[in-house]
Amino acid sequence: MDQKKLRNALLLYAVTDRSWLRGRSLAEQVQEALAGGVTCLQLREKDLPAENFLAQARIIKELCRKYQVPFLINDNIEIALECQADGAHVGQHDLNAGEARQRLGPGKILGVSASTVEQARLAEAQGADYLGVGAVFPTSTKLDADALSPRELTAICRAVSIPVVAIGGINRTNISQLAGCGLAGVAVVSAVFASEDITAASRELLRLSKAIVA
Repeated sequence: MDQKKLRNALLLYAVTDRSWLRGRSLAEQVQEALAGGVTCLQLREKDLPAENFLAQARIIKELCRKYQVPFLINDNIEIALECQADGAHVGQHDLNAGEARQRLGPGKILGVSASTVEQARLAEAQGADYLGVGAVFPTSTKLDADALSPRELTAICRAVSIPVVAIGGINRTNISQLAGCGLAGVAVVSAVFASEDITAASRELLRLSKAIVA
């Protein structure tokens, strides 16, 4: 995927979380998010056995194919390759970007988490296609993460030539604070998957994301 297409695909990046299933399947929630306009989807499973993770990945991948949305796997290169995902995302405490790129190969999307200019530049040099930068607001999914200031976020965006997505505590009430930082889009978790109406929440967040990257 060329960088312009990738940048467009990062506008509203949803990361799955089973915390808010409320008796429903993750696939149902993902379907609703995609119907609402999510432009990229990451399957994040920290506790599922590999066999279950792979089975879930194959189901979600087909949904993403239907909507022509890139499908990425969090942290697990083996699962990403086995289910033929579009790529993977790794954190600072997971595989380093260089090794992840080597194992994924040149044709897959590689995202890397970063919270400093140094981490961002290194990830780009090692083959990252985009960065997930945060946490930009306090978040329940990363309790140990200190929030980055808009100044720090802007500095990271300016330090690299690859697209940057902000993540961490982003919702419809605070997303406007990220305008002017140089972002390609936002990554959201609870703002989509904890919503009573996932499709409507996704639709609104897409509209708001377009406003901050314009």
